[in-house]
Order: sequence, then C-alpha cells, then structure tokens
Amino acid sequence: MGKKVLVVDDEEDIRFLVRMLLSKNGYEVDEAENGEVALNKLSQKKYDLVVLDIMMPKLDGWGVMRELKKRNLSVNVLMLTAKSDDDSTWEGYKQGATLYVPKPFDNKKLLDMVNFLIGDISEEERQRIERELQGM
Repeated sequence: MGKKVLVVDDEEDIRFLVRMLLSKNGYEVDEAENGEVALNKLSQKKYDLVVLDIMMPKLDGWGVMRELKKRNLSVNVLMLTAKSDDDSTWEGYKQGATLYVPKPFDNKKLLDMVNFLIGDISEEERQRIERELQGM
C-alpha cells in the first residue's frame, strides 16, 4: 500500500488534479473540502503528508495548523495556495509548514516536493530537488 496523503482544498478541481497526480504515482489519497473535515480525518487516520490550502471557508489552513499543534498531531505539511506573498510564506513556516507551493503549480514540481517530503526517492533525486528548492 502506498504512502497516505490528505489533500485539503475548497476547490474541487484542485483536489481532483492533486489526487489524480498522486494516485497515478502510487500514493493513497484522501480529500477534505475544508479544515474541519481535514481535522476529523487527521484524528482518525495517520497520514504521511497533508497538502493544505490556506484560504478556505469554515476553518482555514492557518486554523488547521494551529489545531495540529494543539492536538500534538505531527505530520509534514505542504502548503498549497494562491496567496504567495512573503508574509504568507513566513506565516506558513512559523505555523509548521514544511514546504510552500504557490498556485498555479507545475505538476512535476508538486510531485517532486511530495516525493521529497515523504522520502520516496533516491539519494540522487533528493539532491536534485534540494538544488531546485535552494534556487526558488
């Protein structure tokens, strides 16, 4: 069975795209349309990675990050958002995000980052991605 990823975004098209991309590459993918649904899923199942949007109704990405800390739920978080200013990026890292990807995103780069965070890559591939991340 593949590594487990939870994709949290209020945009159904984005969830579908990310799910298809990751599923085709061997990941087991669940979806949540907002932060409340995500926290419910995270309390019931262990995930290797959460791909998390920031701007969502009910409970946004920042709220999810705060709740993860409060509940001592440890998981890698890849922030995926249309809000790509420096303040948002810094806030994401302060809240515990591991990496940050602006929308629109390149499918290959997103997959590279997921592989990098979950550790599903060779050492050579890890070094290539690290070089790319340093150039961002």
